[in-house]
Amino acid sequence: MRAARLPRSAFQTRKPGRAGRPAWKCADEFRRWLRKLPCACQGRNVCCSGPIQAAHVDHAGKGTADAKGLSSKVSDRYCVPLSMGCHQHQTDVIGWSEFEMTLPGGSAEALANEYWAAWPGRVEWERQFARGEVA
Repeated sequence: MRAARLPRSAFQTRKPGRAGRPAWKCADEFRRWLRKLPCACQGRNVCCSGPIQAAHVDHAGKGTADAKGLSSKVSDRYCVPLSMGCHQHQTDVIGWSEFEMTLPGGSAEALANEYWAAWPGRVEWERQFARGEVA
């Protein structure tokens, strides 16, 4: 008499689901708002072309909870609008330190702070955060 076969999945280990980004680092409406704006380079770069993307300024927020960690992104509040061409040039060719010299003011982090301050939904987002509704 043959023993009943168990399904193979009974012996496979499953990886736990990825934790994802904490909700307090996410501001989807802010990123959507950024994508409606012109590129932050203001046409100074020859590579400036294509749709606008919200580019995270990876070196921003150092020493704070908003900073980039191992295998994580910096908080969405440190995003600037870049055209697809500029974003690719920044990530694949020259990196932030050289690219931000082409931006107004020469500091991507300062520029990201200006965009965050100008976002019409910021006050409500921060109010929800203070009440613990953005966990």
